[in-house]
Amino acid sequence: MVAADPTLKCVVCYARISFDGRVKDAHGVEDQHRDMTGNAKKFNWLVVYRYTDNDKSASKETVVRDDFEQLLSDLTVGTTPEGYPIHGVMAANDDRLYRRPSDWERYLKAFSAHEDRVYHDSNGIQDLYAEGFEIKGLVGVAMSLSETRKKQRRTRNSHRSRALRGQPVAAWRPFGWQDDKITLDPVESRAIRQAVDDVLAGASISEITRRWKEAGYLTSRGNLFQYQSVKQVLINPRLCGYRELKGELVRDGDDQPIVGTWEAIITPKKWYAITAKIRERGHGSGLPRGGLVHKYLLTGIMRCGNVLEDGTTCNNKMTGVKANDWLKYRHGYLCKKTVDGGCNRTYKRGDKTDEYIERLVIAKLKAEAEAAREEVPEWSRADDLERAVQSRKALEQRWQKGEIDDEAFFRNLPPLETRIKELRADQAHHLALKAEAEAAREDVTASWGDKTLTQKRTAIKKVLHAVIAVPGGKGNKAFDVELLKPVWRSGG
Repeated sequence: MVAADPTLKCVVCYARISFDGRVKDAHGVEDQHRDMTGNAKKFNWLVVYRYTDNDKSASKETVVRDDFEQLLSDLTVGTTPEGYPIHGVMAANDDRLYRRPSDWERYLKAFSAHEDRVYHDSNGIQDLYAEGFEIKGLVGVAMSLSETRKKQRRTRNSHRSRALRGQPVAAWRPFGWQDDKITLDPVESRAIRQAVDDVLAGASISEITRRWKEAGYLTSRGNLFQYQSVKQVLINPRLCGYRELKGELVRDGDDQPIVGTWEAIITPKKWYAITAKIRERGHGSGLPRGGLVHKYLLTGIMRCGNVLEDGTTCNNKMTGVKANDWLKYRHGYLCKKTVDGGCNRTYKRGDKTDEYIERLVIAKLKAEAEAAREEVPEWSRADDLERAVQSRKALEQRWQKGEIDDEAFFRNLPPLETRIKELRADQAHHLALKAEAEAAREDVTASWGDKTLTQKRTAIKKVLHAVIAVPGGKGNKAFDVELLKPVWRSGG
């Protein structure tokens, strides 16, 4: 076609939109391409390739626009991936292509790598080769960037103002609430409440994730829950009516957390407890915990008590194994093979072993629950926190009145901020202890049957170091609890 008509211009179109809305149907970029195709026909240009970056910002440095990068590469080479020549570029507007000076410079360099190209946007046909156009483009980018930052600042201020008034600001319906973001969804809120109680009782987030997937729960964006999305739901201060901005609770003039207008799912005390519990589990690793789920109750807790030929005790961790089909029970516990460091000499029937250890642990937990019935004393550092907050407020007032200069203000502010942060962390820890003390008063016997395997293992490991299993000798002998020796943790 080009050979037949040397005046034919083969152009490429670039479309981009920062936010594709909730439905994610790409209608915005499709509209841009349709308009550009219509304009190309007016100039008798042939569209040979379409580049699209949907739902991607051009003003954020962390966002990689794959098709924009491909466009720059193809402009430099001079052809599309299929080999068509590129005689020009079309865009709905110049800010679809670039919003940062560095992107403008890269685009102009790639565009001008070949001569006689055309460029068209909402301002019509532009001559990018004209003298001074590079400076003109930079001025346009600067104005666009300034407007973007103004919008971002207005958005941040609006979010904070609404947060201070206790109004919901989420763009999406939060899981657990109805579309008004205020009224609780009865099914989802009940699932959250149960998950919080289960995690506080020892369940892993992996278990909660699996349970929510099996129940068919979806995130507010219509996706199946994953480990991280479940974790974010459970540590969101919205659950207890609080609001968080940049990792800090939004507080009023008296330094008290502002309570939102939406219905709360759990109490603040429980939120502090669940947050402390989850962060405690993930401390230092940065990786999701709870991925390894055992099939048998006492795997790794049982240890072999067989005395070896040299007089030492095997002490290897025993593993749960499936029992032979002809036996009346389904599993047992076996010391590992010699190649794995064990002696392979000790075996215990699984069902009766589990039943005996569970009975001992329940009795132990009931005794601890009785001891925990006394209320945790009130936090003793409330006055220290109040004084620190008032000191910060007084410092800010003196600065606002001009009684102290900037240097003195910013020199004295960090120690006060650090002090307040440490005291608040201690207060949160104390509230978590109170919540755990309240949870310890539950009827252990009644609740034990409802616990998951992981919860039971967590409870067992809380009171037991190990269970030493002594061999019963050769032959098929009756199950003997005397050959199971629990090693209690201190105080047991």
